[in-house]
Amino acid sequence: MYRRLSSLRVSRTDSITTRRDVLDTKTADWRVYGTLGGMMAIVTIPDENRTIRDHESVVEYLAGIEIDYERWDTSRSIAPDAPADEVLSAYSNEIETLKAQGGYVTADVIDVNPQTPGLDAMLAKFNREHWHDEDEVRFIIHGRGVFHIHPRDSAVVAIEVEAGDLIRVPRGTWHWFNLCETREIRAIRLFQDPAGWAPNYTETGVDGNYQPVCFGGSYLPLTT
Repeated sequence: MYRRLSSLRVSRTDSITTRRDVLDTKTADWRVYGTLGGMMAIVTIPDENRTIRDHESVVEYLAGIEIDYERWDTSRSIAPDAPADEVLSAYSNEIETLKAQGGYVTADVIDVNPQTPGLDAMLAKFNREHWHDEDEVRFIIHGRGVFHIHPRDSAVVAIEVEAGDLIRVPRGTWHWFNLCETREIRAIRLFQDPAGWAPNYTETGVDGNYQPVCFGGSYLPLTT
């Protein structure tokens, strides 16, 4: 059985996810500094107009919907564009711990940016609500993205992740994923069986009701 991931105190910059049918979008410029000197995931529940910002509350809320979240120290002596083998070696201790906890047998590095061939087609596979036959485990090395989680008995939850964030979405969880405005992310992935990671689509259409807004220089308010 998977043992819950341990958590570290961290820091963060704000963002939010909006419903497409909500015209009034509020922004926030809010920071809290923690022991790692970085930033951490922000959780929003759009239908409740609620944003969860502090570390302890984020971890507690996500645990309540069976999402494991923790922070890893990213101050490793590796270049941002280091080869995948070098990245995996730098985080080998953490990776081996996760393998032992969750029964994962392999790890790799995914590297996506605007120049990635077939990027739109790749993203289209995962920005629709779906589930997997195995856990989705991601440690973010660079870039930003938003996981939308759709619990069967509660509101949709958005989790914006960036460098230093580790997230586990358990098998069978309804969810979808979007990149933020720079359309780039680099992450370590762990698998119990890579074949089990194929998306199984729910076809509920609920993903069409939500749009990720990762605040930055290119942000424009929703007008539809």
